[in-house]
Amino acid sequence: MTDPIADLLARIRNAKQRKHKDVYFPFSKIKAEISRILKEEGFVWDYQISGSTGLDEIKINLKYGSKDESVITDLKRISKPGRRVYVGADEVPYVKRGLGIAILSTSKGLMTDKNSRKEKVGGEVLCYVW
Repeated sequence: MTDPIADLLARIRNAKQRKHKDVYFPFSKIKAEISRILKEEGFVWDYQISGSTGLDEIKINLKYGSKDESVITDLKRISKPGRRVYVGADEVPYVKRGLGIAILSTSKGLMTDKNSRKEKVGGEVLCYVW
C-alpha cells in the first residue's frame, strides 16, 4: 500500500455511503491520531484500538444524524505521496468557511487547522473533512 491515509479516507467514505456503523482498518500511529481528531471534532462517535501485537486494528464508530444522514459529508486527501502540500502558519486553509476541518502534520504533531492557527505553526496539509 503506497498511501495508507488515502486508504483510511476511502474506507470511511465507502462505509458512510453504505450506512455501516463501524469501519475497521490496520493500525498505524498516524491513523490512530487521525481517528482521535475525528472523535474530538465530533465527526465520529468513538474509536478503539484492538488486536495482538503486529495484528492491531482500529475500529471507528461512524456518527449519523436523526434522519440517518452521515455527520461526515465528505473527505478529501490533499497532500499525496507524489505531491506534498505544505503551508506556513499564516497560510493555513479554512475548509468550507470554517464548517469543516483540515488535518495538518506539524512539528508539534497532528492537529486541526484551528489548533494550528492558535499554536501559530504550519505543516503538511493531509486532508479535509467536512
